[in-house]
Amino acid sequence: MTTEVTQVTVEELATLMKTAAGVTVDPRDLESRADTPFAEFGLDSLGLLGIVGELENRYGRALPTDAERCKSPRAFLDLINGALTTGA
Repeated sequence: MTTEVTQVTVEELATLMKTAAGVTVDPRDLESRADTPFAEFGLDSLGLLGIVGELENRYGRALPTDAERCKSPRAFLDLINGALTTGA
């Protein structure tokens, strides 16, 4: 039996921002400005909720209820990847 550790990357987040919220952002810009509020990238709370829903569908599990309230890409990825790694 193998244990699969799943991590959402900055590149995947940039793709999800485009597909789930219609916000185009360069992954390199997203990574270099990881502590910048999502609002400065043009992503609002509904867009982030769409990303959370997409990730829940992809991984077949609920993510932390406060995921859609994360203010920055770093906070979001830390929370999501922590939850996916621990299975919480």
